[in-house]
Amino acid sequence: MLEYGVRQAGRRNKVTARFVDIADLAREAHYAAAAAGESVVRAAHVRGALASKMERHNLIETRIREMIEEGTLLVDTSGTAVGQVNGLSVLEIGGYSFGKPVRITATAALGKAGLINIERESNLSGRFHDKGVHIIAGYLRSKFAQDKPLSLAASICFEQSYSGVDGDSASSTEVYALVSALSGLPLRQDIAVTGSMNQQGDVQAIGGVNEKIEGFFDVCRIKGLTGTQGVMMPESNVEDLMLREDILDAVAAGKFHIWPVGKIEQGIQILTGTPAGSRNGDLRFDAGTVFALMDERLREMAKTLKEFE
Repeated sequence: MLEYGVRQAGRRNKVTARFVDIADLAREAHYAAAAAGESVVRAAHVRGALASKMERHNLIETRIREMIEEGTLLVDTSGTAVGQVNGLSVLEIGGYSFGKPVRITATAALGKAGLINIERESNLSGRFHDKGVHIIAGYLRSKFAQDKPLSLAASICFEQSYSGVDGDSASSTEVYALVSALSGLPLRQDIAVTGSMNQQGDVQAIGGVNEKIEGFFDVCRIKGLTGTQGVMMPESNVEDLMLREDILDAVAAGKFHIWPVGKIEQGIQILTGTPAGSRNGDLRFDAGTVFALMDERLREMAKTLKEFE
């Protein structure tokens, strides 16, 4: 009961004061105990009441899971791919919230258009999402446009999303897709990513972290847990974690993983297996790193565009 109250509050050091919700859960747990012929309401009855409550509201969530399992909604939970990463969104329907994995892709080509937000071009992007894309553009300029112009036309898209996108909680995820598209390095598809970012590359806290992790875990369980799957989340959200018991058991058994990250560079290394890299004295990046590959590609693109002009 206490864990439910803490989860409703959304922070591990607080508990909800919405006693009506707690009382509803207590009544339903009491009913479950009475139906089982027991005079004491135990933890199992409370869990059963919570499961029943979820079952009454999760029709759309169940249908989305089925579509992912059937392959109608494309979400990979194994292998690697270039310019593609699993993002995490939260849907709230009738007071019931659940996490929905979504594929985010990026492409990069020669040009002067800069960073193209396909959601915005389609009038499906909210103001906060637009802000996140502008922050990504600022981060790229600060990293790679110190000794050359950015001659780039790159596009970012939430695949199979038709109801609009808002919030900047996927901005770090979008950066990873873009990094992969520019460097040519594939990203792990058994990891889902959430977290907003600032122009300095710090990964910032987001909302709905429990629902997001649980959403990807459920998809991995449907497709088969491999032991390498997991979620990359902001370090500053660790205090918000109040996960379901089945996920805690899977993490303890090494079947599912959670990686807290504080910098974009950390996330790049986890997803690619290659160090992100840092600048040396002549404004170049260390050889063999992800940023070195991106810098070289952007340099070649700038030279090519100059020749064409």
